Amino acid sequence: MTNDQIKRVTMPKWGLSMESGRLIEWLVSEGDEIEKGQDVAEIDTDKIVAVLESTCSGVVRALVVEVNVAVPVGGTIAVVAPADVPQEEIDAVVAEAKEQLVSGAIEDVSGPEVAEVDVDGRSISYAVLGDTESEATPVVFVHGYGGDKNSWLFVQEPISADRATYALDLPGHGDSSKDVGDGSVATLASSLVGFLNELGLSRVHLVGHSTGGAVATVAAADPAALGKVASLTLISPVGYGPDVNAGYIRGFAEAETRRELKPHLQQLFADQSQVNRQLIDDLLKYKRLDGVDAALALIVAALLDGEKSAVDVTAQQASFGGKTVAVWGAEDKVIPASNSGSLEGKATVHTVDGAGHMAHIEKPQAVIGAIEEAIGSA
Repeated sequence: MTNDQIKRVTMPKWGLSMESGRLIEWLVSEGDEIEKGQDVAEIDTDKIVAVLESTCSGVVRALVVEVNVAVPVGGTIAVVAPADVPQEEIDAVVAEAKEQLVSGAIEDVSGPEVAEVDVDGRSISYAVLGDTESEATPVVFVHGYGGDKNSWLFVQEPISADRATYALDLPGHGDSSKDVGDGSVATLASSLVGFLNELGLSRVHLVGHSTGGAVATVAAADPAALGKVASLTLISPVGYGPDVNAGYIRGFAEAETRRELKPHLQQLFADQSQVNRQLIDDLLKYKRLDGVDAALALIVAALLDGEKSAVDVTAQQASFGGKTVAVWGAEDKVIPASNSGSLEGKATVHTVDGAGHMAHIEKPQAVIGAIEEAIGSA
């Protein structure tokens, strides 16, 4: 029987399609004392390069794999344990882990379960992860303009450790219906409220990014959702302040080729190397789906008033009155952090260095911390 003080750091499942990841660099060494949430390695998923954070505290007793090695999801890459655990017990775990990597006999890590629900005649796709029987209030993630449920790949898994989590595709996005009605935030928020009702979610924490932040705010204040929303966590939300990169919003909608799309996507990140060929190809594939052009055009028209934001949800946030925590990337080139002034005295605001518009991808631990702050003990 394995000593329960010995913890395995494994290759995570970041996204529905991820089957393996390549270890690019170790950020710790054997013998290091580490804390839960500490960066331990850089991982390349083909879609994006991200930092893996430890799920446990202790001493790094062994690094199981070398750099530039592809590891299946669920495979052990490091072993963490207190310093007083005998070395022979560590060696036995490492030997077993290496044997599993060679044989492929690794415990299945299935990741989120994908399902669909009909909301007002629209098919809404969503991914659920975590214990749906848990008494803890579930978390619902709402992506931004041009995103989808996979936008939460680095955040949904850790938050699901003690509760159910749901990440939906808003109308016009991902695998959901491309019918967006008039494309307004109010219409998208109505679909979110309908989603909560159809799934019988009587109380939730909402987490919204960019346009999804505005959608979550409007939904929280909707009389049809009265009492349903326990808290709001907003990442670079639309609707809080007038400043917006209108060129990005229009440019994303209008881009038809890899060359046209890439410079717009680079504005999303502080680290522009995050924009790799796979990310661009995946978004081009989405943009070429039937109905996407029309859907994005309607959403763009609803989001912009000339070069400024046409959306203001500060009144809805005040009406909601619940706990609100906001996160802004200090280098956000799409919805600048200067807009956070509209939340002064109304919410806790965190500005994250080294992050652009996609803080939940570039600095996921900061976003996870904000979500946990908003959730509290609920």
